[in-house]
Amino acid sequence: MKWIVGLGNPGSEYAKTRHNIGFMALDALAERHGITINQSKCKALIGEGMIQGEKAVLIKPMTYMNLSGESIRAYMDYYKVALEDLIVVYDDMDTEVGKIRLRYQGSAGGHNGIKSIIQHTGTQQFNRVRMGISRPEPGYAIVDYVLSKFAKKEQEAVESMIEATCDALEYAMKDTFERTMAKFNG
Repeated sequence: MKWIVGLGNPGSEYAKTRHNIGFMALDALAERHGITINQSKCKALIGEGMIQGEKAVLIKPMTYMNLSGESIRAYMDYYKVALEDLIVVYDDMDTEVGKIRLRYQGSAGGHNGIKSIIQHTGTQQFNRVRMGISRPEPGYAIVDYVLSKFAKKEQEAVESMIEATCDALEYAMKDTFERTMAKFNG
């Protein structure tokens, strides 16, 4: 079984923002596999189903980004799941829009959701899919940027990035994360 956590903020005002690309990817994956993410458990919305013949649990923390680790810790403790079966999907400013980067460890890199997960799990070693949102223009406040919607000219790249993320997550259901990284990091 794999548990896949998409990071974002709850509420319609954040729905299509850069910071919510993790939620968008999980919604697309759920749609591909007929999974409904609507059970309220562990400070999150959860959906369970089969992906590539394996059980998958899709989790969208409802704690707001900065407290994402609370939801992950609650799920870990309640269901006794292994951290090596976790994949976190989130936005990354150091990756350009349209690109994804897979990693199995590393610092938070200034991302408050990842910082919270590291704090609540006590480790930097967990699988991640970083989805590119690029950096803002100089002088643009980071908080305003991550809470802004993608520009029209970015839509095609965003859609293909969401598809690539879903493809990588499906691949990771059947193969090791190392091999998934080798295939999808190009």
